[in-house]
Amino acid sequence: MSGNKEQQAHIIELPKVNDPRGNLTFIESGGHIPFEVQRNYWIYDVPSGMWRDGHAFKVQHEFIVALSGSFDVVVNDGNGEQTFHLARPQMGLYVPNMTWRYLNNFSTNSVALVLSSTMYDEDDYITDFNQFITLKHG
Repeated sequence: MSGNKEQQAHIIELPKVNDPRGNLTFIESGGHIPFEVQRNYWIYDVPSGMWRDGHAFKVQHEFIVALSGSFDVVVNDGNGEQTFHLARPQMGLYVPNMTWRYLNNFSTNSVALVLSSTMYDEDDYITDFNQFITLKHG
């Protein structure tokens, strides 16, 4: 992967408040993650052996957290591929725009929370990897 860290996919550790009654972690827009959250969604009940198809966004940035269980996020910045294993709810993956990504290797009962920098816009999606590479290398 190339470029500076702020423009690459990377793990961000979130605050964790330890308490014998149960731990607490929180996310503040523009503070813990480098964008204001406009949309949230979660992925769950992924059957064993299945994955969430790859795509990239022209504009949208994402922050992905394993709220329960674990899964892998495979990212490609157009120059190389990297796999991040998410398994702790206080650790999340920042995925900048123009980064191809797909999720796989879901454990039983895993829940992926995705925070997005934009509202849903079908025109922002790049769903063809070859088109992504062409746009990336212009």
